[in-house]
Amino acid sequence: MPKKIIITGASGFIGRQLVPRLLSAGFDLLLVGRSAEKLTALFPEIRNCSYAAIPDAGQGFDALLHLTVLNNDAPYPAAEFQSVNVELLRETIFAAKRAGIARFLNVTTFHALDGKGSDYARSKRAALDVLDEAQDISVTNIYLPAVYGEKFTGKLSIVEKLPAFLRPAILNVLTALLPAVHVSKLAQFLTTDLDSAPRAVLLANDQDENPAYRAGKRLIDLLFCIAVIVFAGWILAIVWILVRLGSPGPGIFAQERVGKHGKTFICYKFRTMKTGTRQAGTHELTADAITGVGAFLRKTKVDELPQVLNILRGELSLVGPRPGLPVQTRLTEARAAQGVFSVLPGITGLAQIQGIDMSNPERLAEVDARYIAQRGLLRDIKIIIATFLGRGQGDKVGS
Repeated sequence: MPKKIIITGASGFIGRQLVPRLLSAGFDLLLVGRSAEKLTALFPEIRNCSYAAIPDAGQGFDALLHLTVLNNDAPYPAAEFQSVNVELLRETIFAAKRAGIARFLNVTTFHALDGKGSDYARSKRAALDVLDEAQDISVTNIYLPAVYGEKFTGKLSIVEKLPAFLRPAILNVLTALLPAVHVSKLAQFLTTDLDSAPRAVLLANDQDENPAYRAGKRLIDLLFCIAVIVFAGWILAIVWILVRLGSPGPGIFAQERVGKHGKTFICYKFRTMKTGTRQAGTHELTADAITGVGAFLRKTKVDELPQVLNILRGELSLVGPRPGLPVQTRLTEARAAQGVFSVLPGITGLAQIQGIDMSNPERLAEVDARYIAQRGLLRDIKIIIATFLGRGQGDKVGS
C-alpha cells in the first residue's frame, strides 16, 4: 500500500523537485497551498486543496510534510517571518490533528540549531517551540542545510551560470566549504519507516564522498602537523623534559582509544597524570591525579600536540569527535547509535568548544552527530580558531 502524505508548500523550491520523486516512487500525495491554480499548473495529475480544507481532504493520510516557509533571502520584516514560519505552522498542526493524521514532518533548517542569526532563524527556532508543545500527534523535525537538485538557489545558484562540464567540480568545492543536501536524500528518508522516525533528523550530503572536502581537510591536517614539527619542535622537547622532571614516569603517554569504525588505536599525548592512574574518563578521576605540569598542559591543550603522529598515520584528524576509551561503554554505545564512528576522531571538535565533555555520553554523541551532519571546511576552521582562542580546554576532572 503506497504511503499517503500531505505536502504543504509544494510549489516552493524544494517541493517542485521533491514531488516528482515521490510520485515516481508510488506515493499517494495531497498538495496544499494558497493558490490551487499554481499547484494545478505545476502538478496537474495530483490532487490539491487549501489549508482550510486539510481537516476534510486529509482524512486517511499517514503524515503531513510541512515545507511552507518564508526563506532567509526574503526581504520581509520580522513580523512576516513570524506569521508564515510560526503562526501558519501552528494552524497547520491543528488542521492535521483534526484530519486524524498521526505524524507531522516539519522541514526546518540548520540555522535553527544555532543560538543566534537572522529573523528567519529566530522564527524557525520559535516554530520548534510550538512543535514541542504539540500533543496528540507525533512530530519529526527534519533539519536541512542548503538544498539543491536539478536546480540551485541561494549561494549555490552560481552553479547554474557555469558551463555544464564545470558544474560538478565547482559544486564539490562549494559544498566542501558549507554543508548541503541533494533533494533525493529527503525523498529517500520519506521512504523509510516514518512510524519509527526520531524526534530530530539531520540530513546532509556525506562529506567523505566529496573529494574537495577530503582533500581540503587532509591539507589542513598536514599543514598543522608541519607547523607543529617545524615551528614548535623545540617546544615539544622542552615540554617532554618538564613532564619528566615534574613527576616520575614517561614524558609521552600512550593510551588505547576508539577510532573510526569502532577500531582501537594507540593515541599519544604528553603525560598529564600521575603514573599508575587507573584507565577511566577524566571526569571519573579526581584533581589530585593530575600533575602540576599536567594542569597547565591540559588547559592550553599542549598535551595534545604529540597526536600529530596519529594524524600523520591517518588515525586522527585535527577536527572531529574526541576519541573515547574502550572502557567508556556508554559513550561507545551512544556514538554507535548516532553513527559517530563513521568519521575520523579529532584533537578538537564542536562538542569540546561548547564545553560538552564525556561525563554526559548521550549529549556528547548527539553533538558529535550534529557536527558530522554540519561538516564543512569553513566550520572546521572556525572550530580550530575557537580552540586556539582558549575554548575547549579538555574534559573536566571529578571533584
